Amino acid sequence: MSSLWPAGRRRVLVVGIDGVRLDLLPELATPHLDAVAAAGFLAPVVVDEATPTMSGPCWATVVTGVTVAKHGVLGNHFGGHRLDVFPDFTTRLAATHRRRTFAVGGWEPLFLARQGGPLFAAPGRLSYIAPLEDTPQAWEVCDERVTAEAVTVLSGDDDPQATFVYLGAVDETAHFLGCGEEYRASILAADARLGRLLAALRERPNHAEEEWTVIVVTDHGHLDQGGHGGRSELERTAWVAASGPGLLPGAPVAEVRHVDVAAHVYAALEIVPDPHWTLDGRPFTPAPVAAPVPAGQPAPVPVG
Repeated sequence: MSSLWPAGRRRVLVVGIDGVRLDLLPELATPHLDAVAAAGFLAPVVVDEATPTMSGPCWATVVTGVTVAKHGVLGNHFGGHRLDVFPDFTTRLAATHRRRTFAVGGWEPLFLARQGGPLFAAPGRLSYIAPLEDTPQAWEVCDERVTAEAVTVLSGDDDPQATFVYLGAVDETAHFLGCGEEYRASILAADARLGRLLAALRERPNHAEEEWTVIVVTDHGHLDQGGHGGRSELERTAWVAASGPGLLPGAPVAEVRHVDVAAHVYAALEIVPDPHWTLDGRPFTPAPVAAPVPAGQPAPVPVG
């Protein structure tokens, strides 16, 4: 068996926070998400017409870098998937590139062979932490335990080069209680957990020599009363925030899609995808800059 690839300077942390509405973020004090955005960008993502606005298909697209037509996850039961052909980035990096990888969270089909899963088939290290019951309060406790586990791993000797942390309490709160005050409070709690993860990176002994890419992503939105799966703007609007090498603070980026997350993970680790992977995503790229209008020439008039 071949040894693991030397760690090098580059590392990636992806934090998936389920079901966070983009339109509510400006109303909320989310300093840690804001810090990621300020160091790079925060951009909307529109769930494409072929993808149900459900957690299973959206997270599969995020972590595989291919659309539902390829990975085959069409609902929250993953039966019939093609994840053996189109694996998640933690599995591919561990198997193909011998990189240390880690995935942690509390939603069964992401991490266990249940409901047609798992989505994360074989990362270098995997932790599943079950909620004690299916309630918003139990999911908050679960996310606290998930965050503590991630902090321990990120701070320890395992030194994963690519990590995925799943936080599910926000989505569960919306399903039970709608998108009111409890939902907003859950978003604030998720941001505080993001802050603990970022602090764990900063406190690593060799942090000054490391180059971290941080990606924070949600899968879908929610109706006011809670719920998703339809095609309303609230349901199909997601978002990505990211910072790291090659991402200029505050610079606009080209259209961002869920499939781009995995593609950017590979790029951040300086890995050129094999064409046989047939990824549908591309790394996050700067938005095209309009050519300056010569002096004395009128600016073009927008059409439509």
